[in-house]
Amino acid sequence: MHAFVTGGTGFLGANLIEQLVADGWRVTAMHRPGADTRRLLKLGATPVVADLGDGDSLRSALPADVDAVFHLAGNTSMWRGGDAQQWQDNVVGSANLARAAREHFAGREQPGRMIVTSSISAYGHHRGVITEDSPKRADDPRYHYHYSKKRAELAVQDEIARGLDAVFLNPCAIVGKYDVSSWAQTFFMLAENRLPGVPPGAGSFCHAGAVARAHIRAFQRGRRGENYILAGTDASFLEFFGIIARLVGVPAPRRTTPAAAIHTLAFLSDIASRVTGREPAVTPQKASMLTTRSLADSRRAERELGYCNNVSLEGMLTESRDWLLAEGLLKPANPA
Repeated sequence: MHAFVTGGTGFLGANLIEQLVADGWRVTAMHRPGADTRRLLKLGATPVVADLGDGDSLRSALPADVDAVFHLAGNTSMWRGGDAQQWQDNVVGSANLARAAREHFAGREQPGRMIVTSSISAYGHHRGVITEDSPKRADDPRYHYHYSKKRAELAVQDEIARGLDAVFLNPCAIVGKYDVSSWAQTFFMLAENRLPGVPPGAGSFCHAGAVARAHIRAFQRGRRGENYILAGTDASFLEFFGIIARLVGVPAPRRTTPAAAIHTLAFLSDIASRVTGREPAVTPQKASMLTTRSLADSRRAERELGYCNNVSLEGMLTESRDWLLAEGLLKPANPA
């Protein structure tokens, strides 16, 4: 089998490519011009340059014999200064790739399938537990990441209506090896005593390896046009940060920062960013995400895809820490 992967230079992409190659797939991994492709080569993928904003480059990059298109690339910015680029990356890019995939697969004896990595954020904010039957409420452009993920799904749905076979995956907070820019940042902040506070929210945390496996299972078993939520261990951010503190050998935080204080900081930081043009550490979008409970149910994925998130939260975070240590990105904890 031959897979075409976008976002292969990223955290989840590396986990997926590792599993695809181990399963015997050939992998062509798309990257932007100038990207560091050393990890792609080390994992056994064949790099190819293309641009999600350029349909012709995507059509040229797609291998003639490709069986699956795994679309993992995405812009996760939560700063209003990046909204225009995020729209191009997430919405226009997804539409271009879905169109190219539909045209590429059309008329083949064994048509291929596209697996789209969306996000639980496409469902917007809910007070209760989110399931696939929950309404997608990400309709406020002020929360642009959520807004763009829903519209990326709608763009792909337009191509499904024209004949594309595609399946959507909606992971929650992903934790595991190869991460340097997502939750791994918390390791650095705690180890360097730079954590400004602990937000009062909570989330569902899922293992990167299990999410990668779900992508392969979605290609094999998923139903055309359906969403599959990938959740895991539910925990408060106080619990989450406490585990990381123990893993890096620093005192665990004991209390959360009031939501009002986080929103005030985000508001003031956003005003300052309009002058500096720089993305602040805390934005209104991030403050909203970190001060709410975003919990989800993955029973459909478990039932239909065989999704199994059986790694504990401490196990996920230990894997992340051990990889950062092995890469020399994190210093070993001082002995007690």
